[in-house]
Amino acid sequence: MNAVEIEEAVSELAAQPFDAAEFPFAFLAAFGNKETTIKRLRTASANASDVAGGVLQKSNIHIATCPEGMIGETLVALRNSPKTASNKAKFILATDGVSFEAEDLASGETVACVYPKFPDHFGFFLPLAGITTVKQIRESSFDIRATGRLNKLYVELLKDNPDWATAARRPDMNHFMARLIFCFFAEDTDIFHGDGVFTSTIDQMSERDSSNTHEVISTLFRAMNTRIEDRAKENLPRWANGFPYVNGGLFSGSTEVPSFSKIARSYLLHIGGLNWKLINPDIFGSMIQAVADDDERGALGMHYTSVPNILKVLNPLFLDDLRARLEEAGTNSRMLLNLRRRMSRIRVFDPACGSGNFLVIAYKEIRAIEAEINKRRGEQDRRTDIPITNFRGIELRDFPAEIARLALIIAEYQCDVIYRGQKEALAEFLPLDAQNWIVCGNALRLDWQSVCPPTGTGVKLYADDLFHAPLDQAQIEFENEGGETYICGNPPYVGDKKQSTSQKSDMEGLFSNLTSRWRSFDYICGFVFKASLYITQVRGAACALVSTNSISQGMQVAEFWPLVLNRARLVFATLSFKWSNLAANNAGVTCVIIGLTARNDTRPAKIFDSGTVREVDSISPYLTTGAAIYVGGRPQPISSISPMLLGNFAKDGGNLFLSKSQVSELDERARVFVRPAFGAQEYIRGIQKYCLWISDEDVELAHSIKDVEYRLERVSASRLESTKEATAEWAALPHRFVEIRSPEYKLAIIVPRVSSEDRPYLPVGLLPPRSVVTEAFALYDAPLWNLAIIASRLHLIWIGTVCGKMKTDFRYSNTLGWNTFPVPVLTEKNRADLTRCAEDILLAREAHFPATIADLYDPDAMPDDLRAAHERNDDVLERIYIGRRFRNDTERLEKLFELYTKMTGDDGTKRRAGRK
Repeated sequence: MNAVEIEEAVSELAAQPFDAAEFPFAFLAAFGNKETTIKRLRTASANASDVAGGVLQKSNIHIATCPEGMIGETLVALRNSPKTASNKAKFILATDGVSFEAEDLASGETVACVYPKFPDHFGFFLPLAGITTVKQIRESSFDIRATGRLNKLYVELLKDNPDWATAARRPDMNHFMARLIFCFFAEDTDIFHGDGVFTSTIDQMSERDSSNTHEVISTLFRAMNTRIEDRAKENLPRWANGFPYVNGGLFSGSTEVPSFSKIARSYLLHIGGLNWKLINPDIFGSMIQAVADDDERGALGMHYTSVPNILKVLNPLFLDDLRARLEEAGTNSRMLLNLRRRMSRIRVFDPACGSGNFLVIAYKEIRAIEAEINKRRGEQDRRTDIPITNFRGIELRDFPAEIARLALIIAEYQCDVIYRGQKEALAEFLPLDAQNWIVCGNALRLDWQSVCPPTGTGVKLYADDLFHAPLDQAQIEFENEGGETYICGNPPYVGDKKQSTSQKSDMEGLFSNLTSRWRSFDYICGFVFKASLYITQVRGAACALVSTNSISQGMQVAEFWPLVLNRARLVFATLSFKWSNLAANNAGVTCVIIGLTARNDTRPAKIFDSGTVREVDSISPYLTTGAAIYVGGRPQPISSISPMLLGNFAKDGGNLFLSKSQVSELDERARVFVRPAFGAQEYIRGIQKYCLWISDEDVELAHSIKDVEYRLERVSASRLESTKEATAEWAALPHRFVEIRSPEYKLAIIVPRVSSEDRPYLPVGLLPPRSVVTEAFALYDAPLWNLAIIASRLHLIWIGTVCGKMKTDFRYSNTLGWNTFPVPVLTEKNRADLTRCAEDILLAREAHFPATIADLYDPDAMPDDLRAAHERNDDVLERIYIGRRFRNDTERLEKLFELYTKMTGDDGTKRRAGRK
């Protein structure tokens, strides 16, 4: 269940007559517990509660109902219950059907309310459903509640009006929903005269059978699009005349409304009954955009981006500087005035704005600073100098673009109420302005300067329809010209393998004239590159974008980043952190924040890492301290370490490989050709697999054995069917693997090509004698200290950064990861110490036989002795580098890049931009 579904279930429970015996089970069901779980909890053996009327769900919640007036005593009993502690309950809850009280045992936070109001606090309990909450959601259940109600109305209207569900009419449907949202907000905030007047008018003037509901709403929309002086000739009914002229394009154009069923009319009135004063535009926008998106509706309300995450972008981009200037100004009237003038010219531009979260938060934060300036200057009643048209965006889909503009309109009104008062806010709110400052279009195809123009020029776009203004209107001078422009946002990531045909076309248009390697770029690279172009063209521009950390890892770094850093400078970076949403059990995407400014900007750069900030001279594209270094693949190791080879590939249609049972069925003469075979899965999961390994000298004997001959015939047939000419040519030699790289050897160290990101170390190990390595890398007859290096935290971090990830898993490369790994010159003692460390790791694994590598390196179940062996290995290796353990991964990377630069002579001047 998602948050919206949970809110609906909790609200339904609160509306039913209170049943003390059933409440605990119904409450748990409302948070997604399955019927089988509830049935089990009804049994005495599963319900461990020792409190009268109690139900205890292990690792979750201890609930008890009680007689009226006994809540306090019951809550104390729940808190003091030994069973609450031993079963690790996160929450306790007591209710008598009149009052409701609960406590989060970890944080100490509490809820206390009358029973019918407990749905207002449903966000408090979302961890019961495996949903990690953020503070803003927990404090504002309204936005989720409104989203759920609007979603029901939207689905019902599409069911009753199938033509409105077509691609041609869907924009009309979305526009209609935006109008409704405005009306609900306006009737609860005195923008419309009279509390609840929009909803009550529909209730009174439309028939109970809903036959004319659409006509009533259409008439109201028509009134809001008609100037007061023009209403007489428009022949509007008296009951519609009391509504103000809104215009601004919101109600212009067609006022057609979809037909309503009785159910849809009921939903509409229910939505109007909510308290829309509580709307939080930076939360609500993200949620409501999913209502109109068929693909996102299953995760309705899940894509909210928290304010703290947004501020990780906006604070270092420009808000920190504004606050510092405010602090510096103190009560100096002139300095305060200059700061206010500066802020009035700041433009914030989100090229993938969605429903406007970043723009709304930026606007609210700037308004808060402006309010403090006005307070210090004794001008509290002053009209704002911050126009919402300075907060511009591009959004690919039409409905989120509409919601973004609506969210900014609501945010402006709310800020006016807070800082100037209701009377002043109302006096200046209507009519709305018809300027088009949120554009619906493809940001990678649009000219960003046409949407957010540079100093001295500007754009005002007008149209009959506020939300569909054309982009080719003439430019005119912008009212607040000049000043800084800050590009921000969270553009779509989309890896190179997952891009649609249209997205690939976008990337081709941007990069095909610059590099032939553009096909390997993540989609977000297009946004970062366009931001760097904008910075070169627009004075005073800077950028901060959220990206998956893949943008600073792997081959993409060497191919993409020179294109950016030839045009802009990395001025700050926030290192890897989880960008989570509200989806149940969602671990979040691992992201970084990239801050760009002009190349001639000489201020110190900043690296933000786990709550700390460091000032540095420069930041590399790998987001480490230092110049722009690009690590490319090398045919031989740069350090004195053993060579690593890719495995052997049969290209045999699977016919040279056998299971253990198939080996036992072979002719005894054939078993001499059988060898253990290991790819990544065989090694990590302990899967037994074998292959036929036949030398050229033994081919005649092999063909004379019936079991082997049958398999060789199938190999030939498989290769002949191949579409690759090079493979088909090997049909004449079916006994051989097509690609053989392993020499004759005694000892083989295997390194899988892909490893889970959850493992604390790379899964490297020794293979049994005569093994054949397939889908993996291998070192043959290499000193054992090489294994100690590969098994280290130091090497894991290098691989994760330089080789990058496959999805979220580590992707190993011998040429890019091993051959480039910088290792200091090792003494004989160093080698002996590392050899002992490798032996200790292998012996610790052996002690847990038959546990597999997957079992042993499960981060939650790794044996203590194996973890200790790795810790000793890390200690020995890291002391070779700097004489002590590294403090963190950032320090590890910085040392490795420093050593890499010394060993290769790459001082950052070897750029690869523009290679074709």
